[in-house]
Amino acid sequence: MGANIRRERDRRSWSQARLAREVCRAAGISGDPVGRQEISRWETGKRTPREWLPFLAAALGVPVEVLTAPPASAEPPLPTLADFLPEEDPLSPLEGRTGRRVGMGTVDELRQRVHGLRLADDVLAGGDLIRPALRDLRRVVTLYRESGHTSEVGRQLLRQIGELAQIAGWIASDAGQHAEAERIYRLGISAAQHAEDRILAGNLAGSLAYQMSNTGRETEGLILAQAAFRDSQAEAPPKARALYLDRVAWAHTKAGGAENTQQAIRALGEAGQALSEDSPGTESPGYLYWVDAGELRVMESRVYTELHRPLRAVPLLREVLGAYDATHTREMALYLSWLAVALADANEPEEAASVAERVISLASATPSERVAERVRVVLGRLQNHADVPEVAALLAEHR
Repeated sequence: MGANIRRERDRRSWSQARLAREVCRAAGISGDPVGRQEISRWETGKRTPREWLPFLAAALGVPVEVLTAPPASAEPPLPTLADFLPEEDPLSPLEGRTGRRVGMGTVDELRQRVHGLRLADDVLAGGDLIRPALRDLRRVVTLYRESGHTSEVGRQLLRQIGELAQIAGWIASDAGQHAEAERIYRLGISAAQHAEDRILAGNLAGSLAYQMSNTGRETEGLILAQAAFRDSQAEAPPKARALYLDRVAWAHTKAGGAENTQQAIRALGEAGQALSEDSPGTESPGYLYWVDAGELRVMESRVYTELHRPLRAVPLLREVLGAYDATHTREMALYLSWLAVALADANEPEEAASVAERVISLASATPSERVAERVRVVLGRLQNHADVPEVAALLAEHR
């Protein structure tokens, strides 16, 4: 039954929250005795609709038999973002709200705070920002749950929770707190789904997929990256589609194998095509300000480095680094680390050692676990050239 419910919901392009509202309306009941979580449980088979089944069928505009019939195919449905939401909803408003009533002025203040934190992340590392980021996220969730507000203000608060969760999750991941980052990302996906903002949900899911791909959960990362793209592409502007496809490309790369390699290169091409459709008149969410052709070249160079194709990777990385803002220390260290690995693969150990020295120097002033891990990767790759004097000296100094 769950697969049938999801199929009919997808045909209408409804979110789970929208279906929950329609079921309550069909039953003639005010309030929300059926919520998004209950729809999720029905679709995953954890519960059955029982007395709600006639109203569910009426809301979807189909006979009850359509929902109860055995599925035509034994093949399981493709995952959607709803499969990655928290089981219990941490965003449920409190029964008796005791907080003050808030309006759009509060939303605007939060929007400025979130954007300021995002800009700070451009120049500071996760270790510097994680405390204020988590403090802000807890404060906004509490504000949403306890304050009084209109439905539109509530929707905008949810969007700010989602945007804040995206940057806070990224900061936590950069600080090496991957379990905390995953909890934050899932909270953000839930907030975006409640707000019916598929573009934001796709961005959050893509960030979580990226972390999974980089932390030994390559299969999960690929499934989630693909789900994020499928669920969000219809409404996504060119920049968002390019970003989703970039993450799909990386997930395929980390999954490994000849077929995934082909899929990764194809996704890179599709990302470039998507971005080419952007124009000055195209509206994109403000949090995508950093997505441009240079960022796509960064991902392309990283994919080719991971695939051990240094002749493609090295020129791309040099082009990117030549135009990059040196004040962004963390990103500069990360991109240089990929260049060092690509040079080692190209059998240029002396130059690789020189670049690695720069990476280590930048890393020493950057409290980023992501950078520290890249330093370990670079030194590990240089072990293959330990007989080269420059490499031997570097390894001995930084043993």
